[in-house]
Amino acid sequence: MSLARVLLKATTANKAVARSAFTARKPDYTNINWLRVGLAFGTSAVLWGLLFKQHSEDVHEYKKRNGLE
Repeated sequence: MSLARVLLKATTANKAVARSAFTARKPDYTNINWLRVGLAFGTSAVLWGLLFKQHSEDVHEYKKRNGLE
């Protein structure tokens, strides 16, 4: 047997034996997962808040260094 054939048999046997827990069940798209929606929007809001806070601090520092304040 060639090495390629041995490796091919090993990979097909490995896929048949081991099932991933993440693909064992298909997601149900008929019901909204409100936890994931909330986490997505919450994370986005926090990141935007940090961005605006950092921007205002940077503008304040710029004005302070250049004598504009």
